[in-house]
Amino acid sequence: MKKIKIGLLARIVIAIILGIAIGTFFPAPLVRIFVTFNGIFSEFLNFSIPLIILGLVAVAIADIGKGAGKMLLITALIAYGATLFSGFLSYFTGVTIFPSLIEPGAPLEEVSEAQGILPYFSVSIPPLMNVMTALILAFTLGLGLASLNSDALKNVTRDFQKIIVRMISAVILPLLPLYIFGIFLNMTHSGQVYSILMVFIKIIGVIFVLHIFLLVFQYSIAALFVRKNPFKLLGKMMPAYFTALGTQSSAASIPVTLKQTKKNGVSADIAGFVIPLCATIHLSGSTLKIVACALALMMMQGIPFDFPLFAGFIFMLGITMVAAPGVPGGAIMAALGILQSMLGFDESAQALMIALYIAMDSFGTACNVTGDGAIALIIDKMVSKNRAEQLC
Repeated sequence: MKKIKIGLLARIVIAIILGIAIGTFFPAPLVRIFVTFNGIFSEFLNFSIPLIILGLVAVAIADIGKGAGKMLLITALIAYGATLFSGFLSYFTGVTIFPSLIEPGAPLEEVSEAQGILPYFSVSIPPLMNVMTALILAFTLGLGLASLNSDALKNVTRDFQKIIVRMISAVILPLLPLYIFGIFLNMTHSGQVYSILMVFIKIIGVIFVLHIFLLVFQYSIAALFVRKNPFKLLGKMMPAYFTALGTQSSAASIPVTLKQTKKNGVSADIAGFVIPLCATIHLSGSTLKIVACALALMMMQGIPFDFPLFAGFIFMLGITMVAAPGVPGGAIMAALGILQSMLGFDESAQALMIALYIAMDSFGTACNVTGDGAIALIIDKMVSKNRAEQLC
């Protein structure tokens, strides 16, 4: 008999539906069990966030730093610029459109208490360090590892990364649907679930339109360099888009992305360099989603925000996203730390961020992967121009 494998998105959707369906009639003692579990799991999640940042970001920065040459620097800068552009596009679109879609409601921490239902017991798991300390340590360690000739510390760091990845895939992700079930069970119990779901649907619609606009914009810029029709260039990348849509993995889509990028006229050596690298460092679609979801949740809760706050968040998010392809479950796991430290997201807001993000996970990955082809076109044109100048 063949086992039926249910993906993370499907499990989270089932958890949300069940939480809403039984929340209205679930007896308080049973609700209290899930309140207890959510309290313990959120403590463990807070404990894990600095370790996730340290274990994933340090190795990702070290791996990028190992490469040498002008092309690496140019590719990294273009990818980072594209990520920043998507973040600011999302922010300015959000502050323009979201106020008409979102009405500030009850704070999420009040919703998660389920009308005063308290856990049977609580467990305190303080993190080893705060998030900012973990970020700075990860950057310092990653840059240091990139400059070392010895592999001893690098191997230790990679082993630590494997432990963190295993913890995410074996503990956090399997328990995540249960945690989100508890959140929506509590929301239904407190009568707040309908307003939150309506916000979810509206925000997902806006994000999808932004993804389409972002891809058209990226290929319009690339078309200016190569002097070709942007829609034809984008059309040839559709197999890569739908592969990423189905696999929800940038890495799994690399062979198809490479093939379609070459069909757009990019030389084999440039495509072979840029596409695997951008699968790691270019996450404009993911950044767009995270900024939009974070802004929507802050508006929903009536939390004050301004442009300087989100500008700093977007710049830091662009760097943190480097670790995202190494994290099962996507960029949201890598971003939890700065959501907590810079925007002040508590456990309830983090849970809703995860649910809202994963609902659009495959579209974000598809946007990332397809955008890699536009960057490859630009790099190929720049390298070809430099080679021509050198021959002259």
